[in-house]
Amino acid sequence: MIFKVGTLFPEICDAYVNKSIIGRAKEKGHIEIKCYNIRDYTEDKHKRVDDYPFGGGKGMLIQAEPVYKCYLGMMEDSVDKMPYVINMSPRGKKLTQEYCKELSKKREIFIICGHYEGIDQRVIDKIVDQEVSIGDYVMTGGELGALVLIDSISRLCNGVLSERVCFEDESHYNGLLEYNQYTRPRNWRGVEVPEVLISGHFKNIEEYKKENSIDQTKEKRLDLYNEYILNKDTNNQ
Repeated sequence: MIFKVGTLFPEICDAYVNKSIIGRAKEKGHIEIKCYNIRDYTEDKHKRVDDYPFGGGKGMLIQAEPVYKCYLGMMEDSVDKMPYVINMSPRGKKLTQEYCKELSKKREIFIICGHYEGIDQRVIDKIVDQEVSIGDYVMTGGELGALVLIDSISRLCNGVLSERVCFEDESHYNGLLEYNQYTRPRNWRGVEVPEVLISGHFKNIEEYKKENSIDQTKEKRLDLYNEYILNKDTNNQ
């Protein structure tokens, strides 16, 4: 899978995607990640890409033309005639595990990172397929959101994690939060690991994990629990 990022701060993205699991996946060729500096596509001699918004208001807005030229420059490197284009925005569709699964089936994704007060709407209307938000809050730029998006999709791609169970057992993948987990020592400051987990009885362990997963979801995310119960009842009809 190929990720491309249009940003004013490529060094922020590069610092993250070249490390740890994502960095190793890049080295092995399971994913590709390339950043494009939007400032490289402006004709302003000072490399400015922003201007005051029409109608007044606080802050500056990124102009349409450098974003569009960055998009065209990205398309020259594209292996896909129509890469999927995402703009990171607090107005966008909320990122969920289900949406990550859907996006992981794309061949190539171009992610635009806004800054300041955002981007001229005209270029968003012209090239963007979907605006995406990682939560109901506002950040100073789209780079952190883009990295969250890349990380959450990448780990679903073949070869990035050692086994599918590495993500299939995790929170949200099947609509539930993950069960509690423990490691050595068996007794930590007087607190013992649940006996079933050291029993060696595979069936009992799996039942414990499923029940604990349901309990954790009911306690911490009642909205997810109610949706899980509703879907379960619907599927059993």
